[in-house]
Amino acid sequence: MSTATKPVSFADKRRFYASRPATQKDMLLNIGPSHPAMHGIVRIVAELDGEMIVGSDVQIGYLHRAFEKMSEQGPWVCTIPYTDRLNYVSPLINNVGYCMAVEKLLGISTPERCQYIRVLMSEISRVTDHLTCVGASAMELGAFTVFLYMIKAREWLWELIESVTGARLTISYARIGGVKADLPEGFAEKAKGVFAQVRDVMVEVEGLLNRNRIFVDRMKDVGVVTAEDMLSHGVTGPFLRSTGVALDVRKDTPYLIYDRLDFDVPVGEHGDNLDRYYVRVEEMRQSLRMCEQALAQMPGGAINVDGLEDQDIAAAEFVDKSKRGGTCGTSRAHVKLDPTLEGSTRGHHDQVYNQDKHVSLPEKEKTYGTIEGLMNHFKLVMHGHGVRPPVGEAYMAVEGANGELGFYVVSDGSDVPYRVRVRPPCFPIMAALADILRGDGMADIVPTFGSVNMIGGELDR
Repeated sequence: MSTATKPVSFADKRRFYASRPATQKDMLLNIGPSHPAMHGIVRIVAELDGEMIVGSDVQIGYLHRAFEKMSEQGPWVCTIPYTDRLNYVSPLINNVGYCMAVEKLLGISTPERCQYIRVLMSEISRVTDHLTCVGASAMELGAFTVFLYMIKAREWLWELIESVTGARLTISYARIGGVKADLPEGFAEKAKGVFAQVRDVMVEVEGLLNRNRIFVDRMKDVGVVTAEDMLSHGVTGPFLRSTGVALDVRKDTPYLIYDRLDFDVPVGEHGDNLDRYYVRVEEMRQSLRMCEQALAQMPGGAINVDGLEDQDIAAAEFVDKSKRGGTCGTSRAHVKLDPTLEGSTRGHHDQVYNQDKHVSLPEKEKTYGTIEGLMNHFKLVMHGHGVRPPVGEAYMAVEGANGELGFYVVSDGSDVPYRVRVRPPCFPIMAALADILRGDGMADIVPTFGSVNMIGGELDR
């Protein structure tokens, strides 16, 4: 880890610069929102004494999407696509966090295999997020090769995600009570090969950066924060862990099957930008380690079938049998559908969905092949019916790529949420950013802001 002197606290910085008389040398400089390093959605009005930042006004809100209000306009399941657009670099974690909050409100749990799949996909998503953060931050300091290497590794992981979810970024994969579909055939072998390739890229990147004089000088002793100041602001995630605080929701309040996995929580020593880089790189290794454990421990997926369950009956034939009262002995048979209607959960539904009919949509085979399945599906998608959690409230926190990602949901007993509140992990860091920048140089804004890993959809919501 980097070596830095003990930083001055935020309170000391405020007192020093508040008592400092303004001089004619002080000037205000507008940075963003059009500045490329500001992502187009953040404006910093910096007060400068020469090159030193003596004060700043950090302004957000350029990407407000009314996520929380939109969540109150439709059924509970309609919020899932909106969660994709929170931290859109790791959307799977958002999906899982929201669905678990609603499941907590409903008092249900998902099958064991579903929990493993959720952890596996969340950790792959976390790696793609860190690859983007580190690669983009390095590029903004001139290390364009690092960006290309990391985007190459991210592409391999996105191809894995696409093979499972059918999409790369806005995936809407999780469901209340389960996930959209099981892992495809041969996924484990393909994933292990990709993980090995990603590790090789990380070794290459560390060779380019860890002893690079320009990179280290731009990151070391810059953006220094203390654990006390970060805790007082409610900061979590890699930003807090860079100060030496090993706070991680996956370890401290385990959810899903994280308590069955062996992994470490990497921490820094000095709370500067360089330590935050080190922490994220090591977190990627730990996430890949967790993915491999999840694949090794995951219970079998295929449902053992025998007898009548081996039969395939065409949907039209099944309808004809129903009209003649000839469905006796076929209640457990599979209905054979047209490829455009056949669901991807065929044969795996019990493994990835909670079996509460008030919550989980039936398989497509049942929806299109049996009247009971059609009625069940209809009751869950019709306006005024759908998922109806009991009156109450619940809060569920998961470990997002930037820290604690929390969803607070309130139900009035209807099929539409009364209130959905999200705790975005990068919001407290942005609240503290003005104090973090104070005392550093003008050129230090870019690496410090990059270490925040600010995601506009998550920040402004």
